[in-house]
Amino acid sequence: MLERTRLMFTPLAILVLLVLISTAGLAVSGRSSDRKIERTKDAAGNLDEVSASILEQAGARYAPGTSVPGSAFLAAFQQGRALPLVGGAWSELTTKMYDSDDKNYRDPVFSNGGGGNGLVTGRMSALAVQANGTLWAGAADGGVWKSTNGGNSWTPKFDTQGSLSIGAIAINPADQSVWVGTGEDNTAFENYRGIGVLRSTDGGSTWNNIGGSELDGTTIGRLTFDGHGNVYAATSFGLWRRSTSTAASGSWTLMFDAATFGFAKIPYGFSMANDVQVRPGSNGQTIVANMSWRSGTAYDGIYQSTDGGASWGRVKTGGAINDADIGRSSLSYSADGSKLYALVESPRMINSFTQSGGNVLQGIYVSPTGDAAGPWNKIAESSKLANSGSALKSYRGYAPGVQAWYNQFIAVDPADADHVYVGLEEVFETTDGGTTWNTIGPYWNFTLPCYANGADTCPKTTHPDQHAIAFAGNTVYVGNDGGVWSRDKRNHEIVWNDLNATLRTLQYYYAGAGTVTGGDAIWGGLQDNGESLLLPGLSTMVSPFGGDGGDTLVDPNNGDRAVVEYTDLDMALTTTGGRSDGSTVAFVEMTPSCFAFTYTPSPCDPNPRFIAPFRADVKSLDHWVSGGQYVWDNQGKGWDTRCSASACDWKIAYNTGSGDSTTAIAVNGSVVYAGWCGPTGCNPLTSSTTGGGFRRGIATNISGTWTELSMSSLPLRYVNALTVDPNNAAHVYAVFGGFSRHWVPNAGVGHVFETKDGGANWTDISGNLPDAPGDDLLIVNGNLVLATDVGAFIASAATPTVWSRLGTALPNSAIYDLSLGQANGGYIIAATHGRGLWKIALP
Repeated sequence: MLERTRLMFTPLAILVLLVLISTAGLAVSGRSSDRKIERTKDAAGNLDEVSASILEQAGARYAPGTSVPGSAFLAAFQQGRALPLVGGAWSELTTKMYDSDDKNYRDPVFSNGGGGNGLVTGRMSALAVQANGTLWAGAADGGVWKSTNGGNSWTPKFDTQGSLSIGAIAINPADQSVWVGTGEDNTAFENYRGIGVLRSTDGGSTWNNIGGSELDGTTIGRLTFDGHGNVYAATSFGLWRRSTSTAASGSWTLMFDAATFGFAKIPYGFSMANDVQVRPGSNGQTIVANMSWRSGTAYDGIYQSTDGGASWGRVKTGGAINDADIGRSSLSYSADGSKLYALVESPRMINSFTQSGGNVLQGIYVSPTGDAAGPWNKIAESSKLANSGSALKSYRGYAPGVQAWYNQFIAVDPADADHVYVGLEEVFETTDGGTTWNTIGPYWNFTLPCYANGADTCPKTTHPDQHAIAFAGNTVYVGNDGGVWSRDKRNHEIVWNDLNATLRTLQYYYAGAGTVTGGDAIWGGLQDNGESLLLPGLSTMVSPFGGDGGDTLVDPNNGDRAVVEYTDLDMALTTTGGRSDGSTVAFVEMTPSCFAFTYTPSPCDPNPRFIAPFRADVKSLDHWVSGGQYVWDNQGKGWDTRCSASACDWKIAYNTGSGDSTTAIAVNGSVVYAGWCGPTGCNPLTSSTTGGGFRRGIATNISGTWTELSMSSLPLRYVNALTVDPNNAAHVYAVFGGFSRHWVPNAGVGHVFETKDGGANWTDISGNLPDAPGDDLLIVNGNLVLATDVGAFIASAATPTVWSRLGTALPNSAIYDLSLGQANGGYIIAATHGRGLWKIALP
């Protein structure tokens, strides 16, 4: 989602984006945003964000390679679960509803309050409804959720499974069993691969793995039953099938992948099957599928079998579809099989984005005969959708379909072959087979007549970036980057119900806490949902800061004082808890980034990461250090830190090098440590050979001058975190992401290293830790607490190679950040990227 103010100012951004997106890996988020006033970021900006985030997060897990074997994550999960368990139970902090529209948090520049999204949560990638009306939702690293009352309340049913990354959910019509495809397939940066397909026959109380290991490490975009005893899975390893009556351990059978037709499996060894549908009325004989990569491969196209899957071929489409430009696509038959609709993304437009008109949508099509060969008629393209009431019409270079490679669905009303829903950034509807369209789920309300002149009388709309849709009688449900919404399909106006009150799947990057009256104020930066604020005494969480949240710094002694981040190191501070009714400014932008909104500082940082780090000195809360290509020091100005085009309190302390970016920072007095990576994007996919171009390092000024430490004994992977001992500036811990050389050539071994001499010598203290990406580390009461992609672990600082799993009841969602709370004797906060914030008492 964009930030309302950023959506109006945009220069170049996309060019980089498309160079990156066409080569980047299984990682792409809608580096989207949302802020008010009209800070336009055209498609270029948004795509560039997505692409940059792709490279960063994928690289942090794959470097120095371009991918890891699918079984690596499952092996790490199992290793972690095998460790001894210590400590008490984790408890969920983010149990309150998250209100993105609170009238008391509407900073005129940095808030999205008033946009109309209402209650929001994390990204939903899958929806399904059983015959009895039970609704199932699958979240991005947030697991599977169940509702028996139409989404008014939800229960998590998947927290302890080996993967909480969900790509597909389907109901077997024969017995109403629930089938879940793990591994989210939206090709976003935090789309984790999965562990195959799981099935529940008892309403989600228990789950069984279906098949062998053949689908481990895939993403799954669709599960489809043929009504004749078979289920199909569209995966990143091609199209697969199995009998629904075979024993759970029975293997899946490959129908086809890229190699079946003589094509290379690219990228990452993928054969990206995005969708599969069985034609109603064909007795399971006609099956169509899309196998394509968003930026183009030789295998791109629509594939079909007319003999029940015995043979397959790539279809030569007739009519309006450009056969040579079929990217990621979604398919939908009418209930009687008489019509076939398709939403087709364009690799050509991705690869020449500056000439694409701000979108990558080839078009919306219908085959009026239901034949995959057509002839196909085009019933919509970006411009037609923009003129249907789209909130994006007025934005230069940011048109419907700008992220069609990331967010898309198409679905036909089961009761009406001419009533079709399309999901892109917004939700569109036609009731006449595509002759006319209506935007029924606008991006936001800010550009609509109902919001003009401060009227603020608009009805609720959906959160942007659509991924899933399901029908139940006269109700239609949609899932997007902000959760789940519903409406009566007979009502064709903008009328939606948000169903996110108890759907707790927020995707945090960072969090921080500070004391306020009654307890702690807990701030957190979120994927596509701004900066959340949890306060004692409020019935809901609020959102003072819109768009993508990022790193977060909170004064532990005053929770009203916080530094937050949009993207690209664009920092802003508040000393008033972010409170504003829209008439006063709550945040002050004070960043040295070249991507600042209200000014361009000189000098400025040209190469910060999508989520760039900044830290407070462990000895002085007013001394802050931040990092992009340069390491910046605020000279101890604290909450008086300011920056503008003419003067800036941030001063360059060190240059990591052209194309390099800071990944981690630790500060103890005048001593600073900065981890960095390169080249631009820090992803080996942009380099010529695995390990040949990726670089990383740690620089420090502990000797009085800045020097690069020797990395000869350290892994060739991302430095994800640096933690310095408050009592000894020479005593530092370094946490590394990715996987060891067992999985990735040249990666080295170990995830946590310790130095007691300022980095001259390092000791691997990983010990019995699982081989999983490390994300953060705290020093707490003589203990080390480590956050990883597979849980939290603890060791005594005196015996740091002996690790245990910390606490019970923590869902198996990646933990991106650890921080400390002050209230009630203190506690640790774990910021998960899919299951919100959790806490546990200090060890």
